[in-house]
Amino acid sequence: MAKGHSFLSQRLHSLLGLVPIGLFLLFHLTANYQATRGAEAYNSTVGLIENLPFVLALEFIFIYIPILFHAVYGVYLVFQAKHNVGNFSYYRNWFFLLQRITGIITLIFIVWHVWETRIQKALGAEVNFDMMADILSNPAMIVFYAIGIISATFHLSNGIWAFLVHWGITVGPRSQRIATYFTMAVFVVVTYIGLRAMAAFIS
Repeated sequence: MAKGHSFLSQRLHSLLGLVPIGLFLLFHLTANYQATRGAEAYNSTVGLIENLPFVLALEFIFIYIPILFHAVYGVYLVFQAKHNVGNFSYYRNWFFLLQRITGIITLIFIVWHVWETRIQKALGAEVNFDMMADILSNPAMIVFYAIGIISATFHLSNGIWAFLVHWGITVGPRSQRIATYFTMAVFVVVTYIGLRAMAAFIS
């Protein structure tokens, strides 16, 4: 029974990492990319999102609750995982380790980012271009956000590869090799979008 529960939890953890969390990350970075078109374009995009009906309920149902489960169970997996990088230095073993490391870094980054934006909004601040520009006026925050974005995009792209394997979509070596190329391309493209969006806030 415990093994069955663990199997279902791992499947749910994997699924939530892709839908809705992964889709939200892509949406969030794409929305932030509007900053490359200027403050007005970014503020217009944010305003459109903020004015969606039942936006707070949608955030809790499709973002916060899935992230909470994914994060809590992910931390559990980190401490349960048996790393064998020292014995078998294949790149997939390194990716396995990096997936756990980037998961922890991404969790820290998300908590901080939510504090700086969503919590501050609840306290009366306005989420807009100037808020992000002010946050990124600190060089330390630029480094922190760059690391956070790269960790999140790696965690997503490598998580897609793991999802395809765990759900039996890529079974053989050839399909897994193709999935590796695909997910590496996803990592490069999404990371570029995230870092380019961040750069738009830096004067």
